[in-house]
Amino acid sequence: MPRIGLIGVENSHAEHFIRFLNVENRHPGFRITTLAGGPADRAHSLAAAGGITQIVDDVTDLVGRVDAAIVCTRDGAQHRSQAEPLLAAGLPTLVDKPLATTLDDADAILSAARAAGTLLYSASALRFSPQVGALTEWARSSGGLRHLHLAGAADADGPHSGLFFYGIHHIEAALQILGDMLVAPSLRVEAFRSAGTTVATMRLGETIFTATFVPPSTDGQIPFHAGAVAVDGARHAELQLGRDYNAPVLDRFIHALRTGRAPVDEATMRTPIVVLDAIRASL
Repeated sequence: MPRIGLIGVENSHAEHFIRFLNVENRHPGFRITTLAGGPADRAHSLAAAGGITQIVDDVTDLVGRVDAAIVCTRDGAQHRSQAEPLLAAGLPTLVDKPLATTLDDADAILSAARAAGTLLYSASALRFSPQVGALTEWARSSGGLRHLHLAGAADADGPHSGLFFYGIHHIEAALQILGDMLVAPSLRVEAFRSAGTTVATMRLGETIFTATFVPPSTDGQIPFHAGAVAVDGARHAELQLGRDYNAPVLDRFIHALRTGRAPVDEATMRTPIVVLDAIRASL
């Protein structure tokens, strides 16, 4: 039975992955068997919910105990230090969004996977929203997409590396709709802030892309929205995330473990960090 180690018990996504694998048995033969680090009370609670018998103190303690790993620590600034030793040890690794919070860290993670010949996957669950899928198909069949707008919650001053925590969703959904084009680190961005809200505009291929990041308030946070304008029409949709919104990400990782083939290439995982890094630089 492929044993999976999980890092990042403080994240609600940890609950999702444990439910999918250990409680609902959606992928027979694959199971989270070990938790690493994090608050002890939280780790023991998750372990009890998922029938997990091993809790270790450090990421490196997973080596030799598991066959693959999921890194879902909330702050992406920690992902490099957690993922690198796992990849170097040959453990296929799913890094929950964001892959990293700097280009240097993203490149180091990708390099570690490449050097060890180890499978690596990272993606925003918003890519797999049904509405993003519909917009992607519409954009491809349109006469030419001219403007794309993604709006949703994200706070440039947030505690988990600012815009990278939730803002990664805006960027990955946009890149999904646009066909995951390559974007150079020299990308020119105009970003502005007003009363905490950040608006960033840039040109991606032939499309002007605008991202609006609205900080959550005491009343909650706004839903994700996408709007697209083509030469022959326009579309707008609220991007809905159901109870199982993380399932497609896990599904692709498990399929990759079965086949030995990564779901996406390095550029697809790196480009969202390029875009967010350019937004941060503009700010």
